[in-house]
Amino acid sequence: MTSELTTSIAGYWYDEQSRVDAVDVLAALRRYRASESAAQRRAREALGVGENALLALRVLVEAGQSGESVNAKELADRVGITAASTSALVERLVRSGHVERRSDPNDRRGVILSATGPSMHQALRVIEELDRREAEVAEQLPADERAIVVEFLQAMARAADRVEIPVLRRRA
Repeated sequence: MTSELTTSIAGYWYDEQSRVDAVDVLAALRRYRASESAAQRRAREALGVGENALLALRVLVEAGQSGESVNAKELADRVGITAASTSALVERLVRSGHVERRSDPNDRRGVILSATGPSMHQALRVIEELDRREAEVAEQLPADERAIVVEFLQAMARAADRVEIPVLRRRA
């Protein structure tokens, strides 16, 4: 077989236009991340809150739906911020009417946090709409392809988690 024939046969079996390479996968992943970030930004703007506040509201809404109670320490752990940042965040959310504090029935000194009425419903609508649309897309994949996507995304997360970014110091 000559190289011309091999190339011709390969082109016959594998349409060059339909091949997806690693760059295409990464570009699609970046496009999704940009779209999800934009949706999160729109949700934050609709609620008038920042990124950590939206994460905190999501935690509180989901906890409320499952009948779970959340205190400030648990909220800090789930959002991934310090106790001091959580205190300031909770204070802002309480002032804005998004969150309320209640006494913990199991600990007289403890305080339970929950998303409040209109804010909770607005947050629920925004979060559920995004989750619903994403779930619809995921459900369209055959089960074996879902497993491949999950493995791929977990590997991507591990790769991102291993990246060490050096601290850049400014010159004085």
